[in-house]
Amino acid sequence: MVQKPWRIIPRPIMETILNNHAHRHHVHQPLILHGPRGTGKTTLILERFMESWNKGPHVTGYIDFGSSVKGNHPSNGNSFPWGSWSNCEKPELNTLKNDLETCLEKMAVNGVNLGVIGSSEVFRTLKKWHCLDTVLEKIIGVDKGVVASKRGLSKKVNTVGLWDKAIRVLSVRLSAEEKDGVLGVRGKIGDLTVEEGLYYKEGLLALRLAKEVIRVQQGFRANAVKHLNETGGFSRSLANSATDWPYLLLELLSGAAQADYFQPKLVINNIEVLKHAALVDNSSVSAPMYHDSLIWRIIALGANETCLPVIFVTSDSYYSYSAYMDFGFPDIFISRETFGWTPQQAKVHMVPDYFSQSEWDLIVEVLGPNARHLFEIYALKQSSSYQALMSDKESTFEDIIDAYLAYLQVTVVNPAMDRALSLLQNFALDAQKGKIPKDKLRFGAPWRYPPNKDDPSLRSEWAKLQLMDFIQCFVNAEFGINYFGDCSLEIFDDPSANAMIEVLYIYTIFF
Repeated sequence: MVQKPWRIIPRPIMETILNNHAHRHHVHQPLILHGPRGTGKTTLILERFMESWNKGPHVTGYIDFGSSVKGNHPSNGNSFPWGSWSNCEKPELNTLKNDLETCLEKMAVNGVNLGVIGSSEVFRTLKKWHCLDTVLEKIIGVDKGVVASKRGLSKKVNTVGLWDKAIRVLSVRLSAEEKDGVLGVRGKIGDLTVEEGLYYKEGLLALRLAKEVIRVQQGFRANAVKHLNETGGFSRSLANSATDWPYLLLELLSGAAQADYFQPKLVINNIEVLKHAALVDNSSVSAPMYHDSLIWRIIALGANETCLPVIFVTSDSYYSYSAYMDFGFPDIFISRETFGWTPQQAKVHMVPDYFSQSEWDLIVEVLGPNARHLFEIYALKQSSSYQALMSDKESTFEDIIDAYLAYLQVTVVNPAMDRALSLLQNFALDAQKGKIPKDKLRFGAPWRYPPNKDDPSLRSEWAKLQLMDFIQCFVNAEFGINYFGDCSLEIFDDPSANAMIEVLYIYTIFF
């Protein structure tokens, strides 16, 4: 068993940076908040904002994809994240899709009830991206129980006529309880005129019809999607078809936004979970393809038209470090890194609401006021396992801290370091084979001179030396590297930095 040459370095990092971006009317970029696994202080800040973001004209949808990770989330009575995402059972993609669509549908219903989204807006947005005639004829025919014939549907009937007829057919099919109760109109009917009531009902029925149109069109592509999943191929059109419904809702909400009257916002916590979800059937494309399609279409909506504020809360460095390269928009993400508090700042918020003074003194001494550590320790305090442990009179809060540190060492630090060492050894092998450009190996830093012969043992020792040197320099720099402020982007020439970022060590441990 090789002794691990590293230890957890619990230190505070930097100050929190958060602006009032989400209070704006229209934005052209999503906002990325990087916090500890999309939790911790970032979530505490968002919780305080959420109340005001749902007052007056503000309608905010909040989705936490992490809640579907059953074994590691407070919503399921567990101590999140007393374990890492990689060690948990992956949530089903259909569950995450349903969470996203349900949230957006509720926001759209709010838009209808405010009178800013009507049947005409739904029809116009849907028609911009979808051919409707065949689908509407099918929906009308199926609803009647017969196949629509040429005689029954004259060629002179245009798309608008088909849409209106489908609305009427859908209205007949739904019961009064479904129209007034399920669609959310019953509670306000007494305050509406007959004309207003019809307008709201028609808008809600239009949303229901649009969802049915997209469902039927997805059925047309079912065999193609199944073949795509079996072969592992890629199709932009099939990927987009899987996200047609949430994208339609996003476009409707964005187009309906009005300053001081209707200002929708969307907050997605733990967005990275969507990328790694499990596909259990062929009802959709794979999770990575679905994730990329959703992100791409949000970017396109913001770049080409207008997009409601979209806030991604995540600790995945992918979204700030390399997503812009994958999606081709260098400035599309407005990134606000969320780091730890100073002890004085954290104490104001943490004591006595979350920790007693004695508990706080211990946390600061051992861990520092790191956002991730604070959240996880607080989650453990609420867990049943903690309560059982504290029932033993000989057990103390120190035992929880010790167990927490040991668990992080085994499940997070050691695997991350092993992976980072593997990446560095691959870099040394590529350099030995001449795959690394010479201009990256021409200066005097020790890491620029990897072994020049194919010796696995030598590469391993070299990788350990470089990684320990990098961590020591990082500690000496107080964990703060403002590589944008002084144009010191050469830090990313260091393979150790790239390895640490790729395994998310810098984010999951220090941030």
